[in-house]
Amino acid sequence: MPAAEAGVYELFAVKYATHGRTQAANFVDPPDPHEAMPIDYFVWAAVSRTRTFVIDMGFSRETAVDRGRTFIRCPAEALALVGVDANTVKDVIVTHFHYDHIGNFDKFPNADFHLQDREMAFATGRHMLDPAQGSSMNVDDVVGMVRHVYGKRVVFHDGDAKLAPGITLHYIGGHTAGLQIVTVMTARGLVVVASDACHLYANMETRNPFPVIFEKDKVLAGYDTLERLAPSPGHIVPGHDPQVMDRYPAVSEELEGIAVRLDVEPVN
Repeated sequence: MPAAEAGVYELFAVKYATHGRTQAANFVDPPDPHEAMPIDYFVWAAVSRTRTFVIDMGFSRETAVDRGRTFIRCPAEALALVGVDANTVKDVIVTHFHYDHIGNFDKFPNADFHLQDREMAFATGRHMLDPAQGSSMNVDDVVGMVRHVYGKRVVFHDGDAKLAPGITLHYIGGHTAGLQIVTVMTARGLVVVASDACHLYANMETRNPFPVIFEKDKVLAGYDTLERLAPSPGHIVPGHDPQVMDRYPAVSEELEGIAVRLDVEPVN
């Protein structure tokens, strides 16, 4: 498919896994703890005429089995469906180190990994002694990223950073100590890829956070930041909401329910 002009990106969300659960797993204060409320797992790609950024790398089939998730496709193979070859990607943005965002770095052999100083310190420091924090990490993935530091393939950021025209990182924290989000300039304006700063539309709309939290005050402040950065609520893309597949148009009929365009206006 044709790439956008430099500084303006085509933006894709690609679904690679899902998990059946109830509201009890998705809210600090679930309105109905027993009501079914599945989540989806995505990776994202921003593609311009001159540069491609992959945002997060998902998890592997083995991790899906270990954690009881329904694995649909390898995230790297899923990206190929929208024309992104993981072997040639030069830049991967790691929003945070949880297992569903940091895996599969071996599928991106030529990429540098952009992450926050605070996230590396968090994932390798004292807070990992707390099961409430460490249980969402895969130690092999964390160790692998440390190895990439020594391999000179990690690009550290301390707070907000402009990576290229149209691509900016914004430090949020809250969910983890070093969570970052990404703003992407598209043909419909600036789109905010929220990752886990907002798991579900309802988390932000009701100020009722997802229950995996490091610092709650920063989670709530993060919602305000998302709203400040975005031109409208329709320009914020949550990290795990199945509604994303319904609200945005599929890349093609063949990719219905698999990959959607975030650089065009929502259809629902």
